[in-house]
Amino acid sequence: MNPVANQDFSIITLVLHASLVVQLVMAGLMCTSLASWTVIFSKLFGLRGLRRGNEDFERDFWSGKNLNDLYAAAGNHVDSSPMERIFASGMREFLKLRERRMEPQGQLDGARRAMRASLQRELDVIEGNVGFLASVGSVSPYVGLFGTVWGIMHAFVGLANVQQVSLATVAPGIAEALVATAIGLFAAIPAVVAYNRFARDIDRIAIQLESFIEEFSNILQRNAGAPPAAAAATR
Repeated sequence: MNPVANQDFSIITLVLHASLVVQLVMAGLMCTSLASWTVIFSKLFGLRGLRRGNEDFERDFWSGKNLNDLYAAAGNHVDSSPMERIFASGMREFLKLRERRMEPQGQLDGARRAMRASLQRELDVIEGNVGFLASVGSVSPYVGLFGTVWGIMHAFVGLANVQQVSLATVAPGIAEALVATAIGLFAAIPAVVAYNRFARDIDRIAIQLESFIEEFSNILQRNAGAPPAAAAATR
């Protein structure tokens, strides 16, 4: 009977019989994978809610509502969308500069700068933890490979005092070591797939917000220098 066939090569058995260094590598990769999945689900639902909020505000914005009413409503919303916050920052600066009787071009430039700064803050928040997924995707395979190399080296060192080396004596140590690479890939592949998707979604959101800034700037340009009542109603 083949002695290798009698060996227990289940994942749990291989992990339990691996060397301490390989076990530490596996534990670290599993914790990293868990953190990666937490980020993936959090970002998945977060971006979905963010897009929905932007679409709702954009629908209200182009529905013909008074700009002052939209601005007042934006200040009362606790869970406002990024587009709504960008609108509020631009409108706030525009009204402030108009009260100071600054020239029309200065009002427009100030509002645009405020919206650009708000856009950058929003993108910083939206992109949060996405870099972690990129790091997991690029580093995890190498960490798993390190565990495999260490495990194979440990297995061959253990064979130094064995008189007769056979497949039955080598196979368990190599199998234990290869589990580290498998866990590294298990952590890396979902992180890479999720990173690529989130990066594409964030680019689309950024383009949407950039377009809104340009469209709202055109509205402010038509209203710059106009009386407050007229400016609030003109689109």
